[in-house]
Amino acid sequence: MGISTSSHGRGVVEVVMDVPPVNALTVQGWFDLADAVRRAGRAPETRVVVLRAEGRGFNAGVDIKEMQATAGFDALVGANRGCYEAFAAVYECEVPLIAAVHGFCLGGGVGLVGNADVVVAAEDAYFGLPEVERGALGAATHLARLVPQHLMRAMVYTCRNVTAAELHAFGSVLEVVPRERLRDTALEVAAQIAAKDPYVIRRAKESLNGIDPVDVKRGYRFEQGFTFELNLMGAGDRHRDGFVAERSS
Repeated sequence: MGISTSSHGRGVVEVVMDVPPVNALTVQGWFDLADAVRRAGRAPETRVVVLRAEGRGFNAGVDIKEMQATAGFDALVGANRGCYEAFAAVYECEVPLIAAVHGFCLGGGVGLVGNADVVVAAEDAYFGLPEVERGALGAATHLARLVPQHLMRAMVYTCRNVTAAELHAFGSVLEVVPRERLRDTALEVAAQIAAKDPYVIRRAKESLNGIDPVDVKRGYRFEQGFTFELNLMGAGDRHRDGFVAERSS
């Protein structure tokens, strides 16, 4: 369990999150994920990376219980830095990265998926940012790559979720398939990309990032500044304590 990497030949590498019960990553988990994605993309034999998860859902964001159980601000700062590194690793991966999403994709999960090159999803997948209810902000930068602006704002304010089918209609999810077909579908798309000239594909990834109208790292860092303000004003701890108490009852 944890973050694992495996090769499937022909240059396709899988990076898998398996952190029960809900793939909410600890501080170290976010850094481990960033390292795994960077290593996979940097390897000269890699042509495509598939990022997926085991368990009940794709990713539930940061481990709030760890944050509230840690004295001082080390866990808060660590989670912010870890998320920043993981999201950046996905965006800067030297080859195309396909996110294969099932079940819940919340908070930090949206940060990962929003920075992916291609998204495939299971029929049961849903996406959302519960940050406002946790006394935090962040990943709207990445959500804005998945949904139109006004829906993104409504989702941030209301903590509403959207389904894979809705994202497919927007064009941000390539395919929606039954849960049991998700991994095979992701690998099939990966094989299509891996069959292309690897040098050309790497330059294509570099060029597409170069023409991106949004600086995702700068945008996310700006959002994180408001999370620290909320924490200084007490809103962060108040809402995180409430979340932990609710889950413990």
